[in-house]
Amino acid sequence: MYTSKSVQVGDKVLILRPAYVIGKVGVVCGFESNTDSQAGRRCIIQIESENIVVSLTPDEFQGLSPGFK
Repeated sequence: MYTSKSVQVGDKVLILRPAYVIGKVGVVCGFESNTDSQAGRRCIIQIESENIVVSLTPDEFQGLSPGFK
């Protein structure tokens, strides 16, 4: 695993919170853009096993090693 602050679009991540998606694997689809610095750090993540898209801050997920399936 690697730091969530260095993730890029297409990277797989492990969700650490919120509870309803904890432990699931997702794919980074993009990043929120806003003039608010807090929103600018949020990532849009598609949960692989479900039809759910979430917006998470870097402390709510962790990047998975390249090649993780």
